Amino acid sequence: MQCRIGCGACCIAPSISSAMPLHPLGKPAAVRCLHLDDENKCTIFLSPERPRVCEGFKATLDVCGNSRAEALAILSEWEVLTAS
Repeated sequence: MQCRIGCGACCIAPSISSAMPLHPLGKPAAVRCLHLDDENKCTIFLSPERPRVCEGFKATLDVCGNSRAEALAILSEWEVLTAS
């Protein structure tokens, strides 16, 4: 599956524990990443400062569903289920 350009769900719903520019302590769940532009595109996508967890994310139907809304719902639910 190809990533939905402009979706941004994976940059909003999950927490990111890795430090990165603009998020030196990581990013909490359900908080929009400060690296998303107005079109929900990652401004550090090709940067070496992009967290490894972001690089490793793969868009799949079971994660992203059939729409941006489904992706947000699925990723939000997974965040709750895996929170420690």
